[in-house]
Amino acid sequence: MNRRKLISAALGLGALAVSARLGAARELSRHQRSGVALGTTVTLIVLHEDARIAEAALDDAMAEIKAVDALMSLYRDDSQLVRLNREGRLADPDPRLREVLAYARALSGDTAGAFDVTVQPLWTIYAAAAERGALPSAQAIAEARARVDWRRLVLAQDAARLDAPGMAVTLNGVNQGYAADRALAAVKRHGIAHALIDAGEFDALGRKADETPWTLGIQHPRDPAQLAARLVVDSRALATSGDYQTFFTPDFVHNHIFDPATGESPTELAAVSVLAPTALDADGLSTAFMVLGAERSLSLAARRPGVEALLIGKDGRHWRTPGLPALEA
Repeated sequence: MNRRKLISAALGLGALAVSARLGAARELSRHQRSGVALGTTVTLIVLHEDARIAEAALDDAMAEIKAVDALMSLYRDDSQLVRLNREGRLADPDPRLREVLAYARALSGDTAGAFDVTVQPLWTIYAAAAERGALPSAQAIAEARARVDWRRLVLAQDAARLDAPGMAVTLNGVNQGYAADRALAAVKRHGIAHALIDAGEFDALGRKADETPWTLGIQHPRDPAQLAARLVVDSRALATSGDYQTFFTPDFVHNHIFDPATGESPTELAAVSVLAPTALDADGLSTAFMVLGAERSLSLAARRPGVEALLIGKDGRHWRTPGLPALEA
């Protein structure tokens, strides 16, 4: 979604010791690149002893993120996603767009529509109402819901289409994760063994220069100055969704995450953090879990290998999957 994920690096991204050693054989130095894409500030860190290799890896990683943004942004008139929404059909979609559309459609099915890739009409009416300082009417919500149905996004090898007028796709629940995965693959191609990718969601590889694991802080959903937990990221990806990230009412009751079954925001959870083998899956599942609620989310996580989650309720309760790495306060 068009927002900045508010997970912070708990130990500070700038706190890496550039003179530290991993093993006795080689000295690693830290190389960093930042830019703006996908509605957020992207930060890439790699550790490598050869500055030329590190900089080339950063160039390619940032190019991958920019390419995802160019294809999947809802705020660029020339993006393929905007063309699909505007025309209802897209011939020969880029393979990267098709991959993400296929994943999002599959996740919509796996969650019985709790995650729905065609939920954009609900965002549109809430955003328009917010500009007037109001909420959309019940009639407007009902009309928008009638245009939300992931089953009517049709994917063929050479085309994508929307099978009803007024439908629209949003990939803001998955594109940051996909971009992080593409960036991580890029640095791996250059032989990088230690990296942290922040494209709005996090991908981690290897360890920090002091041989300790990457540790990320999970923001408290009701106090941005505090952390709800610190979480060791063990070469998996981490994503967080929360009702505080973009909201339409100051009590967070109405926010950017919608339950397609009601047209309203879900009521149980304030924030969800997900560890998964890919940032694409972590990103999609964190959004889906917000809608599913604690019990169904824990059940789904148990059926997906490598997936762990921390769920925080609006009432302050916490739930966690059994295999979630040890948390620090």
